[in-house]
Amino acid sequence: MISVEVIYALPTQQTPIRLDVPEGATVQQAIELSGVLEQFPEIDLSRNKLGIYARLAKPETVLRDRDRVEIYRPLIADPKEVRKKRAEEGKVMKKGAGEQALSE
Repeated sequence: MISVEVIYALPTQQTPIRLDVPEGATVQQAIELSGVLEQFPEIDLSRNKLGIYARLAKPETVLRDRDRVEIYRPLIADPKEVRKKRAEEGKVMKKGAGEQALSE
C-alpha cells in the first residue's frame, strides 16, 4: 500500500483527503476510492483536468507514495486574455496620469 492525498479546491474551501491505495494504483483509481466524486458531484473526470503536485497528469498515471492528486476546476476566464486586458488598462492609466501631471 502507498499513501496519497486527493485534493479538490473551491474558492472558499480546500478539501484534502488522505488515503492508502494499492501500489500501482492510478490517479483515477485514487480519486474514485477517495469518495470525492460523491462529495462533489460537479466533478466530471472527462472535463476536469487532473494533476500531481501542480503538474498535469492523465487519469491512467500510476501513483507513487506520498503523491498529491489534484482535481482542477474549469477556468472561468482565459488567463492570457485577462493579463492582456490588464496590461492594456495599465497603459491607459499610465498615459492618462502622465498627461495630467504635465498639465498641472
